[in-house]
Amino acid sequence: MLSVFDQGPHRPCPTPFNLAAHVLGRSEAQPDASALEVLATDGSERWSYGKLAAAVRGTGTGLRQAGFAPGDIVLMRLGNTVEFPIAYLGAIAAGIVPVPTSSQLTEAEVACMVSDLSPAGILHDPDVAAPAHPRTIGVDALNQMRDLPPIAFDMGDPERLAYVVYTSGTSGVPRAVGHAHRAIWARQMMVDGWYALTPEDRLCHAGAFNWTYTLGTGLMDPWTIGATALIPKPGTDIAGLPDLLRDHYATIFAAAPGVYRKLLQDHATLNLPDLRHGLCAGEKLSVALHEAWQAASGTDLFEAYGMSECSTFISSSPTHPAVGAALGQPQDGRRVAIIGPDGPVPRGEEGTIAVHRSDPGLMLGYLNAPEEIAARFQGDWFLTGDQGAMHADDQITYMGRSDDMMNAGGYRVSPLEVEAVLNVHPQITLSAVTEVEVKADTRIIAAFYTGPQPVDEADLKTYVHEKLAHYKSPRAYIHLPALPTGANGKLLRRALRNHFKAKTHD
Repeated sequence: MLSVFDQGPHRPCPTPFNLAAHVLGRSEAQPDASALEVLATDGSERWSYGKLAAAVRGTGTGLRQAGFAPGDIVLMRLGNTVEFPIAYLGAIAAGIVPVPTSSQLTEAEVACMVSDLSPAGILHDPDVAAPAHPRTIGVDALNQMRDLPPIAFDMGDPERLAYVVYTSGTSGVPRAVGHAHRAIWARQMMVDGWYALTPEDRLCHAGAFNWTYTLGTGLMDPWTIGATALIPKPGTDIAGLPDLLRDHYATIFAAAPGVYRKLLQDHATLNLPDLRHGLCAGEKLSVALHEAWQAASGTDLFEAYGMSECSTFISSSPTHPAVGAALGQPQDGRRVAIIGPDGPVPRGEEGTIAVHRSDPGLMLGYLNAPEEIAARFQGDWFLTGDQGAMHADDQITYMGRSDDMMNAGGYRVSPLEVEAVLNVHPQITLSAVTEVEVKADTRIIAAFYTGPQPVDEADLKTYVHEKLAHYKSPRAYIHLPALPTGANGKLLRRALRNHFKAKTHD
């Protein structure tokens, strides 16, 4: 039996269609219901569905009045505030294509994006790094747009470009991933296949407003079905999250594994009487962390696997919990396979996790890099680059990357991108970067380099911080007399981990 999961396609996306109109589809029927609560110990900020929809559609009107037209690309350089999702959906409502970006990116990194995309404008918080642009819309101007008359949703072909996100390319150059309006339609498969989300739920996401994991799981998905989204106020200490979850009656909690680890370090037990379960994504969940959460909270934790190119499509859920160390199984409506050199491999054998090109959540492509998207397909299967095995019960076990991509708190990072920065340092001859394990269930990015002599680590950190986002920056720097290579001179990146172990045990 081959490693293919195919129980029939998800129902097709209707046409005409608009992503923002779909997300806000419940707002007219329940204008007074709570859509968003920004949680704080000193008083929370509440947004009703009616207020949210008015702000989004007013913003769409304002962006059109500012001269942006349907199809224009706007780069989002906004902070961790409610302005972010409102501007994002406002742009899409007007047919404008937003590009959400991490506020951690440096001006140099953003300048590369501007060169790549040639955006029509930048939505800019002055506290967030961004290069100068002739058409910049500030936060005050965005806030004033909320009171404008509501724009008529720009309806059209669900296949047209809706938004763009950046991901680390395997070549070391970040790639612009273009997604269609239909991408939000595909997320319905996650509602049952991962969340078990209902309109009565109060889903709290621990991430920042301007993280795409938060934007999808924490905001748009609850809004689409009429549930309440809970987001901790920016600056909230992770140790204080249990009190907020309890005091605000959270029924589902979503976070990256690192947040769960920190919570369990600070709290031996968790009193969360309303919590039904937790959700986890961004990096592989360990069995030990899963079991520790179950013991401390009395609730289960459900993991999902996905990527910027297709969001999450494999997951565990209350109706289909993971078996052992497995990720879970493909969500109903997905077509997923484990691919070898000649196509799908037999069940139980290792291969590359792949999703079918017909998946409504799959990207349109990499903007300005058609050759890279072609290289990611084998026939009709989009290859994720992650290795796995599909078992007889459809459960899929994750078996690592087939390349050298790293994971930094839920962000994928190419070592080549970090090495390109280090290799131009005047005191470094050559560098190599990889993930290393510093203790059980905790990994960091480490940089190894050669040069005449060791460079002061504080100076290296300052140098890298000026050129790369914090999450891409190595947490350790190790000077070596030579980098490990094979007989053909190719870098043996995995051998670097032994050098790290030797160094830390000196």
